[in-house]
Amino acid sequence: MKRSHQINLLALILSVSIVVFVVAQNAQHQDRGVAGQQAPSWSVSKWHQLPKNLKELNVEDYKGKVLYLYFFQSWCPGCHKTGFPNLKKLHEKFKDDKLVEFVAIQTTFEGHGINTDKKLEPIAKRYELPIPFGQSKGENGTPDIMKKYRSGGTPWVVIVDKNGRVQFNDYHIESGKAASLIESLKKK
Repeated sequence: MKRSHQINLLALILSVSIVVFVVAQNAQHQDRGVAGQQAPSWSVSKWHQLPKNLKELNVEDYKGKVLYLYFFQSWCPGCHKTGFPNLKKLHEKFKDDKLVEFVAIQTTFEGHGINTDKKLEPIAKRYELPIPFGQSKGENGTPDIMKKYRSGGTPWVVIVDKNGRVQFNDYHIESGKAASLIESLKKK
C-alpha cells in the first residue's frame, strides 16, 4: 500500500473513531438529569444551617418557591472554581426574595474519608452562604439523591420550579443564565 493511502486510511479511521466517541458521549449525557419531571425526594443524613425548628429538609418543603439545588464535594476543583462562586452570586442577588431558596448538598460518591459532613460548616463559612448545607453519602457507592436526580458528578445544579418540577439539571449553568431562568420561573 502506498504511503499516501496509508495516511488517508489512518485519517479515516481517526475521524470515524472521533465521531463514534462524540456520539457515545452525547448518548451517555442524555441519560443524565431529570429535567421536566417532578423533583424526587431527598435522602440527606446530616444537615448544617437548617431553618429554625427544623431537623431535616426535603424538596416538598419548597413548594411555591423556586429552588436552586447545588450538589458538590469538598474536594471537587470545579465546585470551588465555578460552582460555589456562581452559587454565591445568585444567593447575593436573590437573598431577600421570598420566592427563591438555595440548598447545597455534598453528594459523596468518592473520597468518603475526605468528603465528610465535617466539611459542611467550613465551606458555608468560606463562601459566606447562610443556606442549608446537607450531606448525602453513598456507602462505597453513589448516594441515593444522585441516583434519583441522575446527576453525573459534581458540581451539579438543579433548578426546581414553584410546582416542584425540575427545569434545569446539569453540570453547570452560568450565573446570568441561572438568574434569568429563576426570574422567569418566579412569574409562572
